[in-house]
Amino acid sequence: MTGVGSPLVWGLFVVVVSVALAIDLGVFHREAHPVRMRDAAIWVAVWCCLGLAFNLFVLKRFGVPKGMEFLQGWLLELALSTDNLFVFLVVFSYFKVGRDVQHKVLFWGILGAVISRGSFIIVGAATIHAYHWVLYLLGGFLIFTSIKILAQDDKPVDPSRNLVLRLFRRLVPITPDYVGARFFAHHEGRRMATPLLAVLVVVEAADVMFAVDSIPAIFGVTTDVFIVFTSNVFAVLGLRSLYFLVAGLAQKLVYLKYAISAILGFIGIKIIAQPLFQVPVLISLLVVVGLLVVATAVSLLFGPKRAG
Repeated sequence: MTGVGSPLVWGLFVVVVSVALAIDLGVFHREAHPVRMRDAAIWVAVWCCLGLAFNLFVLKRFGVPKGMEFLQGWLLELALSTDNLFVFLVVFSYFKVGRDVQHKVLFWGILGAVISRGSFIIVGAATIHAYHWVLYLLGGFLIFTSIKILAQDDKPVDPSRNLVLRLFRRLVPITPDYVGARFFAHHEGRRMATPLLAVLVVVEAADVMFAVDSIPAIFGVTTDVFIVFTSNVFAVLGLRSLYFLVAGLAQKLVYLKYAISAILGFIGIKIIAQPLFQVPVLISLLVVVGLLVVATAVSLLFGPKRAG
């Protein structure tokens, strides 16, 4: 496995993320309460500033190419995570999760996502290092995914059909009602899971499915484990606050899926074409940023308007 991160740099990354998470959960969200738009905006800004500051650190310490790889990976993960916002909306609506406990579910859900994605990245990097041809399989997979995104219908997600949820309900006893913000509670003389834990399980399962697309995509940007993991983590950790800020706005980005499809297809072609020519990192970054900006602008300017 390749990577520019020394133990000292990895330690710096862990400290920055740990301190921010401790302040977020231990100070600002110690007690369950609805997240206000103002608070969400502040934390989106915090995570964006931390991500960009770390990007600047990578650029200064490891050079411009690595800095651009980090920025491209960060932006790519943010774009691909947009679908997660829709899933959060549907899941919280289906389970009737109160606004005061949504933050707790997303906190632990996204923390779990960091762990699962870390495992995917380690396995993926080791596999690519041992068998370089696997990278070309990932390129083909990304092209296939790009086509699938364009072909699929925009059907609403139905959490009740989730296989993981059905297994969880069959194997784990669940209390009939929520018990505040608790994941476990005593009911009829025994300790049982609450519906809130079922919500967390669905959120975790959904993220694992999305990681199947996003991890191969970022390996198409770089195979440097340090860049892949850190850019992924900064994007995912900011997603929780982003949900409360732009959950409604995300529904208006109707053309974003076309940009995501084009980006995945572009990265897949770039991987497969590596033996013939190398796409400069700057060109790759400009393509990703350009597609996202155009799709967002077109969606907001020319997307369908709500009646009334």
